[in-house]
This record gives sequence, C-alpha cells and structure tokens, in this order.
Amino acid sequence: MPIMDINATAITADAWIENLLVPEDAALKQTIQSAIDADIPPISVSAAQGAMLHLFAKSFGARRILELGTLVGYSTIWLARALPADGKLISLELFERNARLARQNLESAGVADKVDIRVGLAEKSLNILVNDGVEPFDFVFLDADKVSYPLYLERILMLTKPGSLIISDNVIRNGGVVDPENEDPAIRGIREFMDMLSANPNLQSTVVQTVGSKGYDGFAISRVS
Repeated sequence: MPIMDINATAITADAWIENLLVPEDAALKQTIQSAIDADIPPISVSAAQGAMLHLFAKSFGARRILELGTLVGYSTIWLARALPADGKLISLELFERNARLARQNLESAGVADKVDIRVGLAEKSLNILVNDGVEPFDFVFLDADKVSYPLYLERILMLTKPGSLIISDNVIRNGGVVDPENEDPAIRGIREFMDMLSANPNLQSTVVQTVGSKGYDGFAISRVS
C-alpha cells in the first residue's frame, strides 16, 4: 500500500476511534481551537493519545504529575482530569503566550486549581525543582524540545522515585531515529536519549510506535526501579 494511503487510512481510523471511544468535550475542543486562533502549530497530542495518558495516570494512581511542554494545555487537561482531589500537576512551558492561553483553557476545563504552570527554560525550572527538594513525582510526561531530551531525563530522574512512570513523546520521528548518520538535531537528541534509557539499570523501558493523525511517531514508556 502506498505511504500516502497508509497515512490517510490512519487518520480516518483515528477519527473513528476518537468518535467511538474518546469524544472531546467543549473544553477540549476549545483548547484546540485556541491554538488555531493564535496561529500556534497543531502539535498537541491527539484525543486518542490524550486519553491514553489519562488512563495510564489514573490506573497508576498518580497523585503528583510533572509535564514538560504545556503548549495550550490540551494534554495538561487530560492529565489533570486523572488526578485525585488532592493531586497536583506542575507543567513547564517556555512561552508566556502559550502559558496564558493554557491557563484560560484549564480554567474552562475546571482543573486550573490542580495545575501550576511555570514559564521559562525547562532546564532552569527543573533545576529549581531539584534544588527545592520537592516531593517526587509519580508520573512524568515529556513532550518538549527533542534536542534537550537527554538533559531533561537526567533531571527527571532526580525528581522521581522507584515506581514512577515516565512517558516521552515523539521518539520515532517518522522512522528517522534508526539512521545513525542522520544529522537532524532532534533525531540526534532522541538517539542519545534512547541510549540513556537502554544504559540505565534503574529504568525498564519500551517504545510503542504510533501512526495516526499526528503522523508516524511513538511513545517511550519507562518505569523507574
């Protein structure tokens, strides 16, 4: 089957899955629309992926969640809705404009009281969390700039504990990660990140490849032991 046909079929299948199992409510739809209106790239997770994150966090009993990459709050809403009444989510976002929209969207979704968005370089925000000695996070969703994934992983491991779950997005890069000669900075960052997962004896990891409305990519799933 030609690749374009595969992509078209995957997008259609995603729409079918989402309509059947994970229909978006008004708050989620408005969150996506807010990005379109602000001319922000449509790089949030899909509804099916958001639901997957929600199910993982809820089944895992996560009480403290760390997210790297808020954008306009779409994945943040899915994750925050998985938290118990006393749960807390800290989300790191580089751009103030994105954070401002995200706060509005979180308010509309009724989860703003559970989320603390911190604006600035993720490395700096992570260092502050480490230096402050915050309570470890049960669940981490990494969806920020791919070049810095290795650095982020180092800090994340300082902020988690045995049993914590780390889900990292965009680790397949349309298959580009299998080419060791690829000079794309994002792919080089992901390859180094994957090598770190493989070499760390305190991480149990796998990757689930994904194809759908967001193209061909994948999630790395790691458990801290």
